[in-house]
Amino acid sequence: MLDVFQSFEQAAAEFRAIILIGPGLLAVIVGLFVWLGGLGKRRLLAGVIGAVTGAVCGFFLVGRNVLSTIVLTSLATVLAIVFEKVFITILLALLAGALGFLVLARPYIDSAQAANQTDIPAQGAVMSIRESFETIKAYTASFGKTVADACSEAPAYVWLLVAVLFGASIIGGVFFSRLIGALCCAMLGTALIYNGMIMLLLYKGSAPLSRIWSRAPFYGTAFAAMTAFGTIVQLLLCQRTAKKESDKQSPDAKQAKR
Repeated sequence: MLDVFQSFEQAAAEFRAIILIGPGLLAVIVGLFVWLGGLGKRRLLAGVIGAVTGAVCGFFLVGRNVLSTIVLTSLATVLAIVFEKVFITILLALLAGALGFLVLARPYIDSAQAANQTDIPAQGAVMSIRESFETIKAYTASFGKTVADACSEAPAYVWLLVAVLFGASIIGGVFFSRLIGALCCAMLGTALIYNGMIMLLLYKGSAPLSRIWSRAPFYGTAFAAMTAFGTIVQLLLCQRTAKKESDKQSPDAKQAKR
């Protein structure tokens, strides 16, 4: 897998700057907000994620049909807002399962990539925006095939541990919805910050992907620490916010509650 990351990093050096800098900065800014304050805006966050999910599914599942994509995006947004707690719980379960699989199945991912030997040559010149997106799409397809092959090679114990992570997230969402909401926001925010920094470092030519993959335990520990810190901060901040809002209630409102 390291060879693919190194190849992509070389190709990324030929992308248009706007492909990496714009989304990278946006991902870092949004990630910081979600990492430390997403719990206070869970409904809004669920709606935005639902909209993005619906748009992506609409684009890839029904093609470039604008009307169908708009319908799916709107439906996903409404469902995410209405069933916000369920949506957040499922999102955390998917994130935990995906990260768990990447960690546990890493040897099988490397093995599958070595068997595939997918080489995507660089263009040798600064690419247009369209060529940049086509290159990203090609590498994404290659990575997806590698993960699919690794899924078929992974032993039963890997899937058992992934299922335990997924199930624990679902159960936690039922009994500890506030904690799970904070954990989900912190994990998602950390992932956005990581992705944003990777895009910015790719523009600088710092080879972030190969470094992360070669030092996975270190960066995995940093990811977990950031997630834990974000979870604690959100639980404390949102508790203070709720207390302030309660203190601002009028005496009549408090009397009515009594």
